[in-house]
Amino acid sequence: MNAILGFGFWIFDCRELSGAESRLTADAISIRNRKSKIQNLVAIACAVILMPGCGPPASAETGPKTLRIAVIPKGTTHEFWKSVHAGAERAAREARHVEILWKGPLLENDCEGQINVVEDFRVQRVDGICLAPLDSQALINSVKAARNDGIPTVIFDSGLVDERPIVSYVATDNYRGGVLAAERLAEVLHGRGGVILMRYQPGSESTEQREAGFLDTIEQRYPGLKVLSSNQYAGTTPEIALDNCQQILFKYRKEVNGVFTVCEPNSTGMLRALENSGLAGKVHCIAFDPNDRLIYGMSEGKVDGIVLQDPIQMGYLAVKTVLAHLRGEPVERRIDTGEYVATPENMHTPRYEALLHPVQFGEE
Repeated sequence: MNAILGFGFWIFDCRELSGAESRLTADAISIRNRKSKIQNLVAIACAVILMPGCGPPASAETGPKTLRIAVIPKGTTHEFWKSVHAGAERAAREARHVEILWKGPLLENDCEGQINVVEDFRVQRVDGICLAPLDSQALINSVKAARNDGIPTVIFDSGLVDERPIVSYVATDNYRGGVLAAERLAEVLHGRGGVILMRYQPGSESTEQREAGFLDTIEQRYPGLKVLSSNQYAGTTPEIALDNCQQILFKYRKEVNGVFTVCEPNSTGMLRALENSGLAGKVHCIAFDPNDRLIYGMSEGKVDGIVLQDPIQMGYLAVKTVLAHLRGEPVERRIDTGEYVATPENMHTPRYEALLHPVQFGEE
C-alpha cells in the first residue's frame, strides 16, 4: 500500500512540474512538503495495521480460562479423604471452568512425599492450592514458597503453627471434637472408671487438638474418671494401631473401662484389638471418623459413639474459598465445618445417616 500511494503522488508531482509555466513558487513548494508528510503518515499507518499481531483482536472465541486447583490430602487411602475429594469436585462443577488436581501421599506418615507434591504443583504454576498438612511445621516453607510465586493456599483439616502465609483455614473444630468424645465417654461410664487415650502421630495438628480437648475436659469436669495412659501413639494404619492397642489393653486389662482413639485408622485398630482380647462390648469405645466396620460395631454394641466431621463440606468449602480469593473477594480466616457425635440412639436418623455414610469420589 505504501508503494501505491508513493507512486500516485509521484505522478501528481511530475505533471505539476512539467513546462516552464508550471515552475513552482514558494507556496507550491510548501504545499508539496505537506503532501509528502501526509504520504509518509498514511504509509506508516497502513504498515502498522498490516503487521502481524497488531490491530483488533481475533474474532475467534477462546472462552474463559480454566483454573487449576491442586487439592492435596494427608493420604489417599482412607475413606475420609475420598469424601473430601467428592466435595472438592462438587465445588469445581458448580463454579465451572475449574479443574481439580487431586494428589497426595499414599500413607499419612510420608511428610517428605507430601512436601514433594506441593513443590511439583508449584513448579506447574497451578492457580491455587488446598492443602491438608501432615505436619504443622514441616509444610510452612512450602506454603511460603507458593505464596511468593503468587499461588494462594487454603489449609484444610489440619492447621499450621504459622498461619501468616495462608488464605484461610477450613476445618472441624478439632478441640471441640475431643470435648464431645470426653462427654460421651463420661456419659456411658456414668462419670467413673479408668480410661485410655491413644494418640495418632506427632506433628498432626488436628489430632493433637482432639487429644487436648479430650484430656482437658476429663481433668476439668470429670474427677471420677482416671486417665490410665495418654502418651502412647497408635500409628497411621489399622494394622499398626492393632498391635499398639493390643499391647496397651494387655497392660491395663484389669483397670480399663473406656478408650478413645482420635482418627479412623486408630479406631479400626482399637476395635479389632478389643475383639481379639475379648473386651469388645465390655470396655466402652469412642471412635473418631466412621467406616463400615466401626458403624457395624456401633450397631453391635461394641462402639458407643463416633465423633463425626463433614468431609464433603470440608473439601467443598476449601475449593470455594480459594476460588473466592482468586476472584478478589474477601474470605474468612477460619471456617468451621462442624462436629457431631453419632450414637446407637441417633445413628439411623437422616442427618446422621448422611454423616456416617458420606458420598465418596466417583459415587456422585
